[in-house]
Amino acid sequence: MKRTELKLAERRQIEDLLHRKVNVTEIARRINRHRATVYREIKRNFYKDDELPELNGYYSMSAQ
Repeated sequence: MKRTELKLAERRQIEDLLHRKVNVTEIARRINRHRATVYREIKRNFYKDDELPELNGYYSMSAQ
């Protein structure tokens, strides 16, 4: 199976849809990727700061 990296445009779309509270299955369908790929992407690149919890989240530019 051929592996391809997520493009910046896909990562930006993931970020936008997460902010809109769209579920991961729907995000995967919209960007035409498997939902496990989207879950892994979010898990790997989720930013968490205990001192500034309002900044917690997925940021496409830091993921890229």
